[in-house]
Amino acid sequence: MKTAASVPMTAGAPLDTAVRRDLADLMGKATIAALFTLLAVRLGIDFLETGRLTGLLLLASEALVVVLTVFRRAPMIVDRSLRARILTGASLLGPLFVRPSDLAAFAPEFATVAVSAAGLLVVIGGKVSLGRSFGLMPANRGIVSTGLYRIVRHPIYLGYVVTHIAFLGANPSMWNIAVLVTGDIALMARAVREELTLARDAEYREYQTRVRWRVLPGAF
Repeated sequence: MKTAASVPMTAGAPLDTAVRRDLADLMGKATIAALFTLLAVRLGIDFLETGRLTGLLLLASEALVVVLTVFRRAPMIVDRSLRARILTGASLLGPLFVRPSDLAAFAPEFATVAVSAAGLLVVIGGKVSLGRSFGLMPANRGIVSTGLYRIVRHPIYLGYVVTHIAFLGANPSMWNIAVLVTGDIALMARAVREELTLARDAEYREYQTRVRWRVLPGAF
């Protein structure tokens, strides 16, 4: 026979876990919003001082991350392992810590703006296809195989890498190279980790057979 004291303890445990997860999720969103605000200030000041547009295009790409993170759909399956958290954090923090550079650009601005705009269009196209299925932690929020997902399985990541290359072309520095290369390596590892979660779904495994490449056709 259950005692009166034992019922709240048993029933309360799942609730406590849910509350902790909600708080962690809220803190994660707040952290991303705060870092994005700092990035916006840095790149905004640089634009006012130099008129360079490449940084603003990177900012637009990162703004989509913030918006879709706030309005994302609840996952059916989510990978909350330490490895997944580290890879997700590293892939996000790289772009948010870039700095405008005073060094001479590797390429003329029209070229870096064009490349950055192309990458941004890929990011937007991927995120429009994904909609509220977008998320940060590796999770299954519904299988998407339309739009740019007919070409590669992670088109948003492809767009990120393109915009990062353009930003480095306009703002070359050892700091920017270090944070973006580290972030993009983590991004590729995150793609692999995501697929371990998604591949639990037979629909995704069938999708993998139709779309061979994760991020870059012919390479990865």
